[in-house]
Parts: sequence; C-alpha cells; structure tokens
Amino acid sequence: MTAFRHFSAALALVAALSPAIAAPDAVTLTHVHGLAYSPDGKRLMIPSHHGLAVFQDGRWSKAEGPEHDYMGFSATAEALYSSGHPARGSKLTNPFGVIRSTDGGRKWDSLGMSGETDFHLLAASHRTNAIYVFNPAPNSRMKSAGVFSSPNDGFTWDQHALDGITGEPTALAAHPDDADRFALGTSEGVYVGQAGKGLQRVAEGRVTALWFDLADDALWVGRYADRPELARLNPQTAELDRIDIPVTGQDAIAYVAQNPARPSEYAIATFRRNVFISTDAGKNWSAIVRDGRGINHNR
Repeated sequence: MTAFRHFSAALALVAALSPAIAAPDAVTLTHVHGLAYSPDGKRLMIPSHHGLAVFQDGRWSKAEGPEHDYMGFSATAEALYSSGHPARGSKLTNPFGVIRSTDGGRKWDSLGMSGETDFHLLAASHRTNAIYVFNPAPNSRMKSAGVFSSPNDGFTWDQHALDGITGEPTALAAHPDDADRFALGTSEGVYVGQAGKGLQRVAEGRVTALWFDLADDALWVGRYADRPELARLNPQTAELDRIDIPVTGQDAIAYVAQNPARPSEYAIATFRRNVFISTDAGKNWSAIVRDGRGINHNR
C-alpha cells in the first residue's frame, strides 16, 4: 500500500449541521478502515480497530456487535462486507478473508478465504452486491495477485486483467448498478474497467480514494499532489470538477461515502482521522471528527 494507507486511521466528516460541541461521551477513533452509510441513510459507520463507530442524529456511539478489526469495509443496499481480523473471543478465523453481515454488523458470516487473506482494498456494488477485491497474494480461491470480483457472495471469483496498469494499487470502487464495472486507483492514476474489456486510464496522479456516485456515472476521486484534492470525474470525457475541501497539509482523503437516502449528502474521512459531512454535494462541509475525536452536534 502507499504511504497514505499507513497514515494514522482518521476521519473528517463534514455536515451542514448545527454548531458542534465536543462531548465527553464522543467516541475516539484510533484508526479508520472505511466509511459507509446504512441503507436507510440514518447512520454513518466508521470501522476502526475495535468495532464500528456510528454517527446518528448528530451524536456518536459504538455499534452493537463484535469489536472486530474491520478492513476494506463496504456497504450495499442489502448487506455489509468486510475483511480484517476477529475480536478477542470470536469464533471467526483470523484473518477473515471476506465476511458479510445482513443485520447491520451484529452478526457476520464467512464468504471464504478465512485464515488466508486480509483484503485492504474491497468494494461492493450498492444495488447488485457484486464484490471486488484487490488480492495481494495467491490463496485457495485466487491463484495470483490482482483484481477479482464475485457476483454471488463469494461462490465464484473472476479475475480482471490489469494490462497497462502502472503504479501501486491504492483504491478500489464498484459501480452501484453495473456488476461488471469497477475503478482502480494507483499511485499513478485512475483506471476504469469493464469485465472482459480491460482497463482504461482516465486520470493521472496519486490516487488516495475512489467512489462511484449513486445517482450518476461520476467518479469521486481523492488525490494528493503537493496537497490533498477531491474531484468529480466524468469517466467518459475525463473531465475533472474539483471540489473545495477542508483538508490541508500532509493529510489526504482516505474514503468517500454517499448517503443513499439523500444523494446530495457525502462524507469524507482522512488519513489523519478527520471526518467531514456535506449536505450540499460538497459546497460546504462540517467536521464530525477532529484528530480522531468524535464531535457531537446539537440538533
């Protein structure tokens, strides 16, 4: 992974909410390993080393369920998907391989490769449940490193050709409606792929995060080039529309998420544990995590 993937896991969520107050019961995030909204859009979930932190109705709490060390955390309209490592006392095998929850993270089922692979890059298609992973090394289901996808919750896996790719893989996104489309970010650019048709380079630069918009074909791209950047990319024209963000210095965007119930609401999390929410498609941002400390908001 790039140096960015080894920053302190951090979140910075921005929301056009009423004035925020630091509260003694707000959660502390030691690491941030993903970012996702619940299907109803009421909860923003952040996986860390010790389970899921949840932001709902302006306040932070710990989610019900085991305190697993989730990696590659992703949500669809029907389920949560993840990799990572089990909590102490769990009956799940370390590492997880790929696991799935259909009850908001209370219980998890194995979809394969448990005890073999920890997938740091994992993405799931919001409305098709297709799973994409970047496999770092051969295992019992994948005979080589590379990008693989499953349309059936891990029953079968297909490898995608990475001919012409340059740089180290840093981010992965699955199209919300087309199970055969995905995007791969590397230390040198953005590539958009279609099953059986290879990958096309659509942007350059060091990519830190990717997200396919739920409302159109736009691709949200986090990059770092002397400073952190966020942009909406049109994959057909390669046109970039840069978004102003409250992220500066040696920080960068690690994850982007979109509220499925309110598509104009987005969340971004940074490597230095800052999280922000925007309710107007990126025009304005509000912080809900600063330096790993959750900020509760008055409603």
